[in-house]
Amino acid sequence: MKGDPPKIRWGVLGYARIARDSVIPAILRSSNSVLHAVASRQETNLTACREKFPTPVVYSDYEALLRDPDVDAVYIPLPNSMHWEWTIRAAENGKHILCEKPLCLNAAQCREMIAACADNHVLLMEAFMYRYTERTRQVLEVLRSGALGEINFITSTFRFFYTNQDSIKFKPDLGGGSLYDAGCYPVNFIGMVMDEINRDRPDAAVPDNISAQSIRQNGVDLVYSALLKYPSGLIAAVHSGYNTQKHVHSEISGSRGALVIPDTFFDNPGALTLISGQERREIPVAESDRYRLEVEDFADAILRKRAPQLSLAETQRNMEVLERLQAAAK
Repeated sequence: MKGDPPKIRWGVLGYARIARDSVIPAILRSSNSVLHAVASRQETNLTACREKFPTPVVYSDYEALLRDPDVDAVYIPLPNSMHWEWTIRAAENGKHILCEKPLCLNAAQCREMIAACADNHVLLMEAFMYRYTERTRQVLEVLRSGALGEINFITSTFRFFYTNQDSIKFKPDLGGGSLYDAGCYPVNFIGMVMDEINRDRPDAAVPDNISAQSIRQNGVDLVYSALLKYPSGLIAAVHSGYNTQKHVHSEISGSRGALVIPDTFFDNPGALTLISGQERREIPVAESDRYRLEVEDFADAILRKRAPQLSLAETQRNMEVLERLQAAAK
């Protein structure tokens, strides 16, 4: 209708479960986006997509979607090993890119992706949807309040039980393994906290020492744990794995208090616990629509020609940390 505000027209490269169950529905719920096209190399996926979503266009070829002049932005939920190639191809076709985490497999790929997007004047953001939750907002509010004092220790865990050996999670050539799949969340969370408490000292958010252990199976890490030491003396612990009961939990501890964050990366309602001495205070957390908010922020960034919430400087730094973590446990 004439006079309606502009909306970003999305194309989705790959009909992965996260696209089908989370991001495509989020695009359809969003206020500033529309779903224009979906591409998949599997005809069964295209059939399922046609049946489930009001998708104007489906493609059996990724390049065909990228050549579509009616696509403004693409969402990439492809296997980790494919992010680098298809982000660069999307940039070369003038498409803005929201790419699933981890953005790529190493720091060199990350630099190339960032450069390609800059050269082609398109936006790129790594899709860490938990950054758009009320839970994360409350964590940042507590940090900014000074209630924890000087932060000395952070621990963050993302583990769950998973045994499907046919999954891409167990394929080394596709960038599988628990660190890339789940551990990248704790790494990003720790990076976010370090950025917040070192606003005037970006170098202090880079660990100067890393030690790690992993249990590997068929070329990927089944379990991963690491300690990161920062210049201030702060220690951070990262844990991920596929062989235990699901546990998603973080804690930030300082000289005056500690903040306990259950379900760190989810958007369900719940509570944080702020501990100071013998006192415990529950901080309620409301349910959030994390995927919709992520889509709307990125679309708004395109429309307003501004940077999205997650910076590429942060993504590059965290990718360098992930690369060091991978090397430390080999």
